[in-house]
Amino acid sequence: MFAKAQDPHLTMYDAAPMFLNSGLTGLFKGDWRLHTQYRTQWRSVNYKPYTSSLFSFDRSIGKKWGFGIQLHNFRAGYGNYNVLQGLVSTSYGIAVDKNKFHNLSFGIQAGAIQKSIELPLLTFNNQYTLTNGGSYDNTLPSGENVGAQVKLMPTVNASVMYYSGKQQSRYNYFAGLSLFNLLRPNESFFGFENRLPIRGYLHLGTRINVNELLYFAPKLLLMHQRKFNEQTLAFESGYFLKSSETFLIGSMMFRYKDAFALSLGVKKLNFIFRIAYDINVSKLNTASKGRGGIEFSLTYTRIKNKPETMKIIPRL
Repeated sequence: MFAKAQDPHLTMYDAAPMFLNSGLTGLFKGDWRLHTQYRTQWRSVNYKPYTSSLFSFDRSIGKKWGFGIQLHNFRAGYGNYNVLQGLVSTSYGIAVDKNKFHNLSFGIQAGAIQKSIELPLLTFNNQYTLTNGGSYDNTLPSGENVGAQVKLMPTVNASVMYYSGKQQSRYNYFAGLSLFNLLRPNESFFGFENRLPIRGYLHLGTRINVNELLYFAPKLLLMHQRKFNEQTLAFESGYFLKSSETFLIGSMMFRYKDAFALSLGVKKLNFIFRIAYDINVSKLNTASKGRGGIEFSLTYTRIKNKPETMKIIPRL
């Protein structure tokens, strides 16, 4: 039994900062931050859709350090193939000019990945019988040599983030590089060697501040993992409603040869809520009829009633 795949990803990739770049750990205006995100995909073509759920907590420590934890769970298919990942994340930031308009933040994450599968839920060629017109019988030997149904592996990720954080500037530029699976652990259930490939993210863009109420933000995400490549173009905009002190956020995204996505969000007080939907445009469109996946995110940031610190944050 063989399969080809890439690591799970999210459409609203920048809604989950530590999932995108560990250099963003603790890099926000506030004391601490809670984030949760959920995605379900391929319900239109699969009896059991693929799901991703994420939870993270991070906090700022002084003007340079950030600390956080992140849990991510991915489940796919009839055999309940499951990937559970737990990470501890830290970041350290420095200014590269005396005015602190241009900044670098370095991040590292370390933790463990547990991969599991419920083999009795799957059927194989050797379990096909002609009885009663032909069917699969799970009680027959599968003939598959599976050494273990649970695999535990260490993992380490590293990132660097550049950003211009001047609040009064018309343009705020940002760019980040992240490398995941640096230890390349053996992920095989079968006993032979199958190393988890390093996954790389390059993300960049600029926030264009039209005035104090309106901004635009074109963005680009490039992902590479062995033979898999992904390119995502995004255009985000935000508008502040003074009357209700509410920020409205909208975004259009296009993943090359894969999906077109729309997202809407609202920022009110300490909360940010966003929702996105993928419209499938890949070769699977014949079966999916354009129905891809839906995704939700919710962020809460704790901000105490005290003067702002001098910590400069990115304006993504």
